Amino acid sequence: MTFKPMLLTVKPARELRWRGSLVLPGVFDGEHAFLLDEIAPQKTRLTQSETFSGLLAHLIMSDSMLQATRAGFIAMNEALKRRAE
Repeated sequence: MTFKPMLLTVKPARELRWRGSLVLPGVFDGEHAFLLDEIAPQKTRLTQSETFSGLLAHLIMSDSMLQATRAGFIAMNEALKRRAE
């Protein structure tokens, strides 16, 4: 799937959030967010989330698609962690 996302929130060193739609808004939308929280000096927690909505969301997001999406997020988080450390 290809999305042309719209930035919703840009807060440097705090939050990045965007929403993308397939075909038209409301058909299949995905809102993705990265949140950064300082939990100790030199230690930051990354929270990544994706929320799917729209008329076709329940049809498009099968169990296998959700598992593949989750695996992609985990791989990206692990790569980011390696680079940050």
